[in-house]
Amino acid sequence: MLDTPMRLALAALLFVGCAAPRTAEDGNWYSSSVQEQGDERVGEYVSGQWSFRTASYWIEGPEGLILIDTQLVPTALRKEIRFAQRKTGKKVKLAIVLHPNPDRFNGTAWVKDLGVPVVTSEQVRELIPEVHERWWPIFFKKYAIALYPRTLTLPDSFGGGTTELSAGGVTVKAHVLGAGCSRAHVVIEWEGHLFTGDLVANGSHSWFENGSTDAWLARLDELTALHPKFIHPGHGPTGGPELIDQQREYLRAVVDAVTAEHPRGAYTQEAFARITDKVNRRFPHREFPHFLPMFLGAEWARQAAMASSDNTSGRGPEASAGD
Repeated sequence: MLDTPMRLALAALLFVGCAAPRTAEDGNWYSSSVQEQGDERVGEYVSGQWSFRTASYWIEGPEGLILIDTQLVPTALRKEIRFAQRKTGKKVKLAIVLHPNPDRFNGTAWVKDLGVPVVTSEQVRELIPEVHERWWPIFFKKYAIALYPRTLTLPDSFGGGTTELSAGGVTVKAHVLGAGCSRAHVVIEWEGHLFTGDLVANGSHSWFENGSTDAWLARLDELTALHPKFIHPGHGPTGGPELIDQQREYLRAVVDAVTAEHPRGAYTQEAFARITDKVNRRFPHREFPHFLPMFLGAEWARQAAMASSDNTSGRGPEASAGD
């Protein structure tokens, strides 16, 4: 876990602008076309640069909409719902939170105020309060006009295991998964579509919230095993299964960059700068490199702990390399 100074430094960096992809005139991007979403019943909303181009989605059924994630700020969520309801002529009937990141759960209270149930797994629900307490003191003032929630409203739990959820004439499968970029995840499967949250990003560095790289790679293998046709990522536009492969390549590149520094104990600023530069040169066009400090710090700590464990057990680096 990052200490408070690093989180504050990260927050400051996150507000720096970077190059923008295609957007609507107001800085937000909407899509519900077959060409971009794979099915006109699926819609994607991407918030503006200010709120990290957070992607969230809806699935249209004959009687209403299922909303996937609730955005970082409620003002963005309002734009998404307004567009989705105007486009489809239908109301939101259910919202699902995929994992305990603020850009997934912050709109829960506003959706509930509409009389719409918001649900997630028991594992994700248990982690949300800790994550909220970590981030609201940093983000509340910056996003006050966007109604960033100071007080927490939790989604309800649909239980601790993979299940089917139905609303609006649509039934989706909610896969309950372990740690990845967060410590618990839900992935929604529907007719060949996978809604992954931040487990997969398209054209962006990934928001990391106390997960684990090795576990994250295992989650990607589980996504591949579902044989999806379309991947709807937490940041960036929809794509095919190749997005999983790209995310796997990205994670392994981060692991390799950290490994090259032979992590022992706390990292040095010089080593951190070299790792950051190496990753950014490998992926020069990914947005939000400011997400990297959380991820790199955690990966350094993971590898340093493994090295310490090997040394304590008398195995040493030579024994580890031969395993």
